[in-house]
Amino acid sequence: MRCWSFGRRRGPCPRCEWSCGIGTWWARTTSWVEFTPQTLQQKPPNGWFRLLPFPRAEDSGGSLGALRLKVRLTEDRVLPSQYYRPLMELLLESVQGPAEEDTSSPLAVLEELASGDCRQDLATKLVKLFLGQGLAGPFLDYLTRREVARTNDPNTLFRSNSLASKSMEQFMKLVGMRYLHEVLRPVVSRVFEEKKYMELDPCKMDLNRSRRISFKGTPTEEQVRETSLGLLTGYLGSIVDAIVSSAGRCPLALRLAFRQLQQCVEKRFSGVEHQDAKYLATSGFLFLRFFAPAILTPKLFDLRDQHADPQTSRSLLLLAKAVQSIGNLGQQLGQGKELWLAPLHPFLLQSISRVRDFLDQLVDVDEDEEAGGPACALVQPSTIVREGFLLKRKEEPSGLATRFAFKKRYFRLSGQDLSYSKTPEWQVHSSIPVSCIRAVERVDEGAFQLPHVMQVVTQDGTGVPHTTYLQCKNVNDLNQWLSALRKASAPNQDKLTACHPGAFRSGRWTCCLQAERTAAGCSRTHSAVTLGDWSDPLDPDAEAQMVYRQLLLGRDQLRLKLLEDSSLDTDLEVGPGKDSGAMDGTCTEVLAQQRAAITHLLQVLEDLEQVHEEFQKRGQGQVAL
Repeated sequence: MRCWSFGRRRGPCPRCEWSCGIGTWWARTTSWVEFTPQTLQQKPPNGWFRLLPFPRAEDSGGSLGALRLKVRLTEDRVLPSQYYRPLMELLLESVQGPAEEDTSSPLAVLEELASGDCRQDLATKLVKLFLGQGLAGPFLDYLTRREVARTNDPNTLFRSNSLASKSMEQFMKLVGMRYLHEVLRPVVSRVFEEKKYMELDPCKMDLNRSRRISFKGTPTEEQVRETSLGLLTGYLGSIVDAIVSSAGRCPLALRLAFRQLQQCVEKRFSGVEHQDAKYLATSGFLFLRFFAPAILTPKLFDLRDQHADPQTSRSLLLLAKAVQSIGNLGQQLGQGKELWLAPLHPFLLQSISRVRDFLDQLVDVDEDEEAGGPACALVQPSTIVREGFLLKRKEEPSGLATRFAFKKRYFRLSGQDLSYSKTPEWQVHSSIPVSCIRAVERVDEGAFQLPHVMQVVTQDGTGVPHTTYLQCKNVNDLNQWLSALRKASAPNQDKLTACHPGAFRSGRWTCCLQAERTAAGCSRTHSAVTLGDWSDPLDPDAEAQMVYRQLLLGRDQLRLKLLEDSSLDTDLEVGPGKDSGAMDGTCTEVLAQQRAAITHLLQVLEDLEQVHEEFQKRGQGQVAL
């Protein structure tokens, strides 16, 4: 088996959509790795493999060398949707009850089981699962209430990598990434382009490197500090101005989540001495886990295509430290080892009051919609989501050769329609209503002998389907257009559950070889929304499968807890006596409810395990045949 990678993005291989190796595939252009059948038959396959240059004429000189990779293949079987419904119902019911006393629901069990290694992936899956169900708000509120109830010091609230903290962090990245780009991209781009030398730490100051900021010989340390302070405050002023004026542009789902968070914290820490607790909770997420990390590593947040050089990286670090201090509302100014940041303190203190006002505006929303509700709130009709040149091909081309059937057009996608014209300035536009889109999928390269092709399947008022094929310039452009189109068409009804990844040519489909154009699709569609330009579509079955696997790890703990509750219930019945009968009755009722919930969850896990075994036996039988 061979797998190629033609891009440099993180995620499944864009050629085959298979997560090679450890689940994240990093590769340069024109490189490949080959797996032998004997290797794939290992349980589990685990070993070192050579990443070789792609066999092309210009690469045959032998000067490119080779790279050895440690590759581990993991496989998991995702069942049809109907088998996960009981588990999904339990998960959705978990967020409706009291969070503080919950000890037996699937979410409570997952929170206890989630270790540092899997907490990030689990939080991502859970956020996507509840977001796809329109219940991300209740889910985050559930975790928030549990976290707040167990915290005594408001200064440590949400500062650990708990499931609640990771879930809110992933929610911000999924829902608020476009908002982050609008706020930070202009300033971050200026820092990269201007490449100014900035340094306040005397131990790291290089007077020779900073010579160009002075026209009279080598500058002194004081001159470098003053010049750096002016540059830093200039960039910080632009950052703070962009943030505090952006409340209206922040996605509604995110603002509602922050409102729930502030209300929960304010109720728990209501004293005068804790008046900043609600602000710290919100700014801890928005500044410390969102804005500051994006400034520090802009490439990881898709703000830049490349990592920064050492000098620019140092400038970004200084800016990120300052933004972090603002997010802490100045509580740690003058403390710690970085006293050389003192020249920035006056500016930081002036910004804190503006940040408090911004946080008040951020949660000042009157809508009764649920946070993380329908995805249609993520794309406004008049907003241009994405634009650029694509090659367009009609479903039934003329007699031209396949390659020449694609015409270059300039596309603009909004929440209302997908319009295109010959050039950006062309006055005549054609358009495809977003409300008519029924599927947006990749197309096999073999369909047209061309890479990076996708299809937009629409349906007119008469119910007749039409397919438009679009070729992107590279795999990154393809992923971003797929994401934008799926996000814009998320609220559409009657989406296709299956389509053809090939094309109908020479009287048959190139994918399944069916001879009828109207034949049912042979491949499952990604009918749910993609919330990030780089993230995979929501797949509730795959997400439920991961949750099931995590719950299996805690099945023995659940059984032990069930036995403990049963023994405790027996002791209550024979123990205390009549004076405490009312209290005993209440405890017995609570224990009975917990025991019933654990028993139900164990039964759901057992049913899923049995279905998995049946599918495995069926698959082994087909292999034997």
